[in-house]
Amino acid sequence: DKADNDFRVSTAGRFFRKFWIDELPMLINLIKDEIKLVGVRPLSYAKLCTYPNELQILRKEHKPGLVPPYYAELPQNQTEMWDTERNYLLKNEESPFKTDFKYFFKAFYNILFKNARSS
Repeated sequence: DKADNDFRVSTAGRFFRKFWIDELPMLINLIKDEIKLVGVRPLSYAKLCTYPNELQILRKEHKPGLVPPYYAELPQNQTEMWDTERNYLLKNEESPFKTDFKYFFKAFYNILFKNARSS
C-alpha cells in the first residue's frame, strides 16, 4: 500500500517504485524461502495493530508472500481488504497449492490487463 506523493520518498525512490525495483529485497526473501510467491504482505507492527484481532492472529500463522491476494480480488476499501486477506488465508489452509495457483494467475491477469498496480 504505497501512498501517493509521500514526502518521505525521494526522486530516486519514486523511480524505484515506478519500475518495481523496490521489490528486489522481497525477491531475495523469496529465493531464501522466507516468503511465499503468493500471500499476505508483511506489515509493520503499527499497521498490523489496525487489523481486527482474529485477522492479526490468522496472518501470524502464515508465511507472508510476494504477490498479495488483493491484486486478485481488487478490494475497494479497508474492510474489503481485510475480507480478501481472511478469505485467502482460510482457503490457503484448505488447499495451499490450488489457492496460490488461482490467486497468482488472477493477480497476474489484473496487473497486466486491468492495470492493478500500486503507485
